[in-house]
Order: sequence, then C-alpha cells, then structure tokens
Amino acid sequence: MKKIAICSTLLIICFLSISAAIGQTLKVGAALRVITPNPLLPVSGGIGTPKPSTQNKGDLYARAMVFEKGTTRIAIVNVDNLGWSSILGNKSRDLIKGIPAENILIGATHTHSAPDAYAFPDASGKSYADLKYLDWCVQQIADAVNEAISKLEPASLKIAVDEAKGKIAYNYYAPALYDPRCGVIQAIATTGSRQGKAIATLVNYAVHPEVIGSGRGILSPDLCGPLYDRIEAKAGGIALFMNGAQGGMVTADTRLEYGKEGEGQKEANTWDECIRIGELLADEALRIVDKAAVLPNPDIYCAARKIEFPVDSQMMRFILKNSPLKFTFEKDNIVSTQLNLLNIGPAQILTIPGEALPNIGYYVKRNMNTRLPFLFGLTNDAFGYMLTKVDFNSFKRYEYVSRTSLGEMTAEIYMEQAIKLVKESPKPQ
Repeated sequence: MKKIAICSTLLIICFLSISAAIGQTLKVGAALRVITPNPLLPVSGGIGTPKPSTQNKGDLYARAMVFEKGTTRIAIVNVDNLGWSSILGNKSRDLIKGIPAENILIGATHTHSAPDAYAFPDASGKSYADLKYLDWCVQQIADAVNEAISKLEPASLKIAVDEAKGKIAYNYYAPALYDPRCGVIQAIATTGSRQGKAIATLVNYAVHPEVIGSGRGILSPDLCGPLYDRIEAKAGGIALFMNGAQGGMVTADTRLEYGKEGEGQKEANTWDECIRIGELLADEALRIVDKAAVLPNPDIYCAARKIEFPVDSQMMRFILKNSPLKFTFEKDNIVSTQLNLLNIGPAQILTIPGEALPNIGYYVKRNMNTRLPFLFGLTNDAFGYMLTKVDFNSFKRYEYVSRTSLGEMTAEIYMEQAIKLVKESPKPQ
C-alpha cells in the first residue's frame, strides 16, 4: 500500500508539472480589421486642414498581435494613420478583455494619406476631423485585439535584426543619416492544422510612408499596404508594421535623381512606387528572418511607466487645448504618456511616443540589453518630433521639426527615462 501511495503521489506531481509546463507555453494570436471610411474622408498629412479624397488605393487597417505565456499577455497593434493618441488608444483599451491596459501597445504606421486622427484645430479653433469615424476605429481596434485573444495558439518565434538592402529609405535632410536596420518577429504555429505555418510577421523599420502624400486626393495605407500583401502572400498569416525612429526626415526613397535636395528634386510619388518600396521592404524582412533560429518557447516580459513632457511650444499648446479630442494636462502645460519595455525572447522593444530623430534611435538602441533592439515609434501617443536639445532650433534645416515638437527637452526626458527603464528591467533571455 505504501508503494502504491508513493506511485500515486509521483503521478500527481508529474501531472501537475506537465500541467504547469503546458500553462507556460508561449501562445500567439493575430487578427485585423479594415478601417477604410465609407464614404471616403479627407486625408491629413500633418497640421492644417485635411485634403479631400476622391479615391483609395488599398485599405486602411488595424492589425493586432497578442502574446501570452503563463499569466502574462501583451498586445501590439498597428493603425494605418498619421498618428494615434492615447485619448483614442485608451478608449480601445477599455473595450479589450483579458489584457491589462498597460500591456496594450497601439502604434501608428504614419501614412500621410489617412483621415485626421489628431483633430487638428485651425486658427479659429475649428476641427474638421470626423469624430464618429474615430469612435468606430476605436471599436475596430478593440475587436481586432479581442479576436486575436480568441485565436491564441501554441507558437514558436523567429526573431532577427539586420540591414534592409535596396532603395527603401533615406534622410531628406542628410541622405545617409538614417537607420537601415529592419527588425522582424515571426510567430509560427506549433500544433494543429496550421502547424509550421506563420501566424503573424511583425516588421519594424523607420520610414515615412508618404510616397503619395495628402495632396493627391488619394486615401491609402501608402507603402504599408503592399508590404502587408507581399508578406501575407509569401509567408501566410497576418503582417504588421511598426514604425521606428523616422523623424527629421527619414522618408521613402522615391528619388529619380541624386545630388539634389529639397525643391525641384524629381520623385516618383505614385502607387506603383508604393508597391515597389513596400514589396522590397517585405522581401528584405522575410530574407532577414528566414535565417533566424527557431525559438521553441521563449519568455515574454512587459513593463510600463508613465513619463511627463513639458509643452513649451505655443503652437502645440494651442493644438492640444483646442482639439475636440480633449487632451488632458495633469499639471500646467505638462502632458503624460505611457512608455513600454518588452522582452520577447532575446529581443528587447522600447516604445517612442512620437517621431524621434535617427540619432536618438541609435543612442537608445546601443543602450538596450540586447543584440536585437526594436524601437516602436509613434506608439501609445504621437507628440510630434523629438530632437535633442543641441539640435533643437540649431539649424535652419530643423526649423520645421523644432516648431512641431513639444519642446527642446522632449527627447532628453525620453532618453533618460527609456534607459532607466532598461536598467531596471530584466535582460531578455
């Protein structure tokens, strides 16, 4: 009887160990929602009155990827828009079940051919944004994440970061001053009928999707649309695009001639060029991740921190205070936002609540605890350009990005807080 009791105890221990192991299996789910307005709405390329649109090239999307391991769940969402504020993001977070709000990252792809989501006021304080459309997008984002949760399944990951080759991006202000590295996270199903097939492929690259722009009468995801289509056709699953440190002014390389800058330079601002660049970036992302090792059951980690920025710019104060989205100031002329750090396997991810210039991206990446650094720009908020205090208003070239920044300390505060969060967080494994 004693031996039977011992055997029974061992069986129970083994069962509990197996159950615990199963409960600690990495799972991934993905889903999307079309957010193309019907009828079409005017499109926004930045501050100013949106321009009318008469046609669309490709659909706008909200695309979600959810990670789960044990009791930790994380959602990453990309929205085809110029920027997506926490005002809208928090409304979606309230509608998402099963994931802590601070573990939901919502970033904009930064297409310059989508409806105004900032609700920019004009000089009289009037906004032309369609608030009903934005509320509908809020629901679509939540629905995409909730569906992704319902589709969670055991998964392995492939993660890689390498230089994307070819004519994809350049810096309009200083051609070689940009980050050519492309980060890719691909989730692969490990069980069931989809075993061995991609669940989702996330591409992280710094570029302005402004091939078409806002003045052509075309509503479009720009180069992101062909990127999605190419990845999904070649790898399967759902594609996501998270922008990087693309400020000042890392843009799509549509140049038809070199050696010229600014006004008069010939460019190919066409949908065919969106296809060329989007498909090239997709092919490069798939090439980069193809050689990566399969990670059978990587760990995940998520940390969040509130950071505050002073709003020194009179123009930015006017926009924030007069937008019908009703941005809130916790203190006098101080805005706050959420900074996230994720560890996904050996990769580390930091969010940027705006358009950080490339030198800021390089500095933060080399202070991260990983060989696989990812920066998700325009994520959790979109507070304009972020440039260091030594660059702020220092060059004629930077007049525009300085004017559309919260102030000269924005990037300084961000870098300090981001690196502090890295130091206080565990290293990715």
